[in-house]
Formats: sequence, structure tokens, C-alpha cells
Amino acid sequence: MDVHGTVAEGFEPVRDAFVRNFAALGDRGAAVAVYRDGRRVVDLWGGTRDVDGTEPWERGTAQIMRSATKGVAAAVPLLLHQRGELDLDAPVGEYWPEFKARGKDRVLVRHVLNHRAGLPVLDRPLTPEEALEPSKGPEAVAAQAPVWAPGTDHGYHALTYGWMLDELVRRVTGHGTGEWIASEIAGPLGLDLWLGLPAEEEAAGRTGRVGRIEAPEPAGAGPRLRPKRSVTEAYDDPSSLTRRAFAAITPFPDQNDPAYRAAALPATNGIATAAGLARFYASLIGEVDGVPSLFTPETLAAARTEESAGPDRVLVINTRFGLGYMLHGSASPFLSPGSFGHPGRGGALGFADPESGIAFGYVTNGFRKTVTADPRAQALVRAVRAAQSS
Repeated sequence: MDVHGTVAEGFEPVRDAFVRNFAALGDRGAAVAVYRDGRRVVDLWGGTRDVDGTEPWERGTAQIMRSATKGVAAAVPLLLHQRGELDLDAPVGEYWPEFKARGKDRVLVRHVLNHRAGLPVLDRPLTPEEALEPSKGPEAVAAQAPVWAPGTDHGYHALTYGWMLDELVRRVTGHGTGEWIASEIAGPLGLDLWLGLPAEEEAAGRTGRVGRIEAPEPAGAGPRLRPKRSVTEAYDDPSSLTRRAFAAITPFPDQNDPAYRAAALPATNGIATAAGLARFYASLIGEVDGVPSLFTPETLAAARTEESAGPDRVLVINTRFGLGYMLHGSASPFLSPGSFGHPGRGGALGFADPESGIAFGYVTNGFRKTVTADPRAQALVRAVRAAQSS
């Protein structure tokens, strides 16, 4: 496998791990980038731009991030709070009156971000066509009754998170989350990162085709690790919160459809290069190329202060969340206990580690069955940790 790009001295283990991902873990096309103290120290890419093609992945190839999008989108309400435009402890209905229906008057803005709103499912899932209309998702969530008392427990809001966040941003600013990210974050920082791919970028062929891939058979005679029965049963049971949360759009749209990539779904369809994702996280924790950190120390502390922890009613594993971000833990290991970020189902990962000054981004065109801790991304994280400790 031809791997392209550069690594700074001391970060050679990341290149070695990246090469092994293709040789042993089944990657077909991927990129990884790492920033340290605002400077890019890893920028690697390899394989094919399309999961089912032969054209090479290039420096500027971008991919759908799936739920790694959530970490990017979370910056918007936090920055609005930082500017005094959004109160995290106010009821959502204060900004969005229609949301109060069916016992949701006590859902706070912070409950949306920490997955405690009690709204991970829709009684009537949206069709793919409805999901691409900006108003349909928020309308459906506003009409939905909570499945647990808001604020009393947590469970991953796989898709509904995006509709609640987007409508809050729209009510406060008059703009959708994707527009706000473009003008206030991606534009000033020069990020190859979009929530709602512009027509000119689609025409330029910036985004590769994604698809499902199977994990390779493990080397040697050892058995392949299987999920615990409780997790498997939750994903197999159509009536479980797990299945229903991920089925809030049924059937799920074709992620390679230009119409899907042009839409703005803050829970699941952001598009970025690995460098764009890593640079975004670098900008949350420090200055990047003369642009001051997006987060103040107070906002940074809020983002990574534990708000939810323990058994997740949707993912059926122990998870930890701050405000809009997963926190380092067994479900999604990052670099250290102080790290915060978000994985994407099947592969992608972005996070920041303020104590070490590290920011990380990994994107791939091959989605596996993993939800929060893909082996390819984790191999790269371990390599970054090794480079830091050497």
C-alpha cells in the first residue's frame, strides 16, 4: 500500500500503525491527521478515494464522518452560550415553543447536549425524503413524547440529537447549523469541513464513495471477539430503544447520494478531510495559525465536564458525555482522561486532548459494524499515545 504525506520527528509510530491498518485491519481508503499545540505533525492518506473504486485517495479527499459530525455541531450551541445568546440551563421550549408539547416543558438545552432529553426515538420514523427537509425532523421531535423523564437518565440520541440542536440554533440565530459552521468556524479557520456540501465542492469531486466493509479474519487460530449478548440482542430487537434510535430514519438514505451530502443533518452527515477534522479540534483548545482558540477556558471546561455516565439506555454499554462530546472511557477511548471528542459509527474519529495539546482526526471510506471504538482508529490513537510518551 502506498501511503502518502508526512509525519514530524517522533510521530513515526502513527505512520506505522496507519500502514498496518491497510495490511491487517482492512482499510481501503483513509486519512489521519494530528495537530500538536496548533501545528500539524501528522498528515497521512492512502488507498482509494471510493470504497468500491480504484482512483487513489488524494490530499484533499473528504468523507462523510457519520456521528463524528456531532462533535463539530456541538461547538455551535457552546459558542452561542459563550457569546451570551443561548442559556444552557433554559428550557428548550423557551426558544422553541412548539417543543413543549407532550411533557417536554422541562427539557433543558443542556439535556439535548448530554443525551438526557429522553427523546432518542420517533414513534413514526421519517422517510429518507422527509429527513432531508430541514423542518421535518424538528417537527417530528416536537411532537414526540419522551421515553423517560427528561434529565433523569441518559441514552444516545443517535439521530434526534441533530434535529434538536439544529432547530435551537435556527431559533437563536436564524441560520441552520451548517450555515453557521461555514461562516463562523470553517471559513475563518480554512477548514475542509462541511455540514451540507456546497454544489461547487460536489462538482469538484471532493467526496469519495463510502460503503460497508467486513472486518478481516483475525490472524492465527484465535476466535474473533463477539459483542456481549445484551448488546447483540438490543441491536436485533426491533422494539428496543437501540434499534428504534438508529431507525429514526427508515430506510436510511444513500450516503453517496449528492442530495444527502448537500443536506445538513448535524447528527450524522458532516463531511471533512482528516486534516480539517483535526484542525477543528485543535482550534477548540488553542491558537491555530494566528486564529485564537474558539473556546474560552470556561467553555472548554463545560464541554468536557462529565454530565452523563454509566449504563446507556440506547447503546447498552457504559458511556460518558460532557456537553455534546463523548469523554474518554471504555466505550470510546481517546488519548487520556481529559480528552473529549466524538466517534462516527463504523470508523471516523475526532478528538482533542488539552493537556497534551493534541488534536486528532481520522476518516475512512469503509464503514465497519463498530459503533464507538473502531479498531483502526484505536490503533492510531495508541500510536499517538506511544509517540507522546517516547
